[in-house]
Amino acid sequence: NTCHRQHASTSSSLSASRRDMLGASLISILGIATVPNSADAEPRPMYLTEPTDDFKANEAKAMEFKRQQLAIKKEFTSVLDKFLAEPNDADALEQDLKALKGLVAKTGGLPLGIKKDELFKIIRSKKAKGFWPTPVEIAYQSLIQEISYQQSPNLDKEMGNPFQ
Repeated sequence: NTCHRQHASTSSSLSASRRDMLGASLISILGIATVPNSADAEPRPMYLTEPTDDFKANEAKAMEFKRQQLAIKKEFTSVLDKFLAEPNDADALEQDLKALKGLVAKTGGLPLGIKKDELFKIIRSKKAKGFWPTPVEIAYQSLIQEISYQQSPNLDKEMGNPFQ
């Protein structure tokens, strides 16, 4: 009987504490909801209506860079088209590959829009047609080395390419 009373009083105290806790939680939630938020009271920041001078300067630099890259790409594609249109003439093919190598060295790599793998596929398609003498292969390997040198981040480029 005493054991039953202790259990009953324990369960009633637990339910009372649960009720108290729920009531306190509800009051705190309602209190948070009714407190005015200071961020809502302040006006929102205004967005810029006009671009800043720094933004305009950066945009002008970006456009100039893009114009330069397009001019370089046009020069690359004209030499590459000439290379692909060349008849089976070892000297002409070699000169075109050397011109491509010179453009890579002059511009510090390939221009935007021309990928190394795509360039090699185009050149190898010409090679696959059958006429590919040794001097042309040497010029092609030299072009590959120049592109690798210009694209490598680990070399001090001010000293020049040791493979030239």
